[in-house]
Amino acid sequence: EEEEEEEEEEEEGVRITPQLLKASTGEFALESILLLRLRGRGIAHLGCLGDCANLEWLDLSGNAIAQLGPLASLKSLTVLNLARNRVASLEPLGSCQNLQSLNVAGNRVSSLQQLRCLTGLRRLESLRLRDPLARLANPLCVTAPAYRAALADMFPGLKAIDGERLSGRGSEFYQLCRDLDSSLGRGGGGNAGAGPEAPRAAQPWVEAGFWEPRPPRRSSIMEEAYKQFGEVLQECRELSRRADDTIAQAERALSSRPDPNSFVF
Repeated sequence: EEEEEEEEEEEEGVRITPQLLKASTGEFALESILLLRLRGRGIAHLGCLGDCANLEWLDLSGNAIAQLGPLASLKSLTVLNLARNRVASLEPLGSCQNLQSLNVAGNRVSSLQQLRCLTGLRRLESLRLRDPLARLANPLCVTAPAYRAALADMFPGLKAIDGERLSGRGSEFYQLCRDLDSSLGRGGGGNAGAGPEAPRAAQPWVEAGFWEPRPPRRSSIMEEAYKQFGEVLQECRELSRRADDTIAQAERALSSRPDPNSFVF
């Protein structure tokens, strides 16, 4: 019954077509689209989106999408935002080998098993299932309160879960807390009958040189932001070049006409 309801919802919603994509991006060929924003457009069916073979950055948040099938062919996709949709199965995303950042907050993911299809994505660094500021979550976040720890074990390459850094610059306090918890756990182990352990020499909380100034280093998220900005800038330059060419052609056509009062071309 749920599948039938989803099919009905898809039929009622907007379908992605070549015309919609070309109107949204200004590109004449779908293969030329690198960045695509279709936020809050009432989209329920991805249609021909899989034909955008070189797409790298995609925002489909705030729609009515339930099926992700066409995304399986987007091998160059790096950043994907599916927040606030109706997605339960992420299976097609297992083919997006270059995916680095995935936001599925506010969908219908209800178990860790539904995320195992993503374990082959070696470049995945950021995964978001919950967004407290936007009040978005998945059923998994409620039924499995310890899901983030399970995700960290399932995806050892992750650097951020739900926007919280797990590794890299800014995560030292998080790691310190984990180490402290592990230390306390070992202290209460099965050696209770052997008597108290001899006190050990105090160790510093941080490594030597921790407080020394470090050279500035961009995080992977900042690198991705710079990359996206560069791509958008390049796209603007290309559009500007095309506009200049079109204007030049129009001026040549007008100047070659014998009747200066004629503006038909």
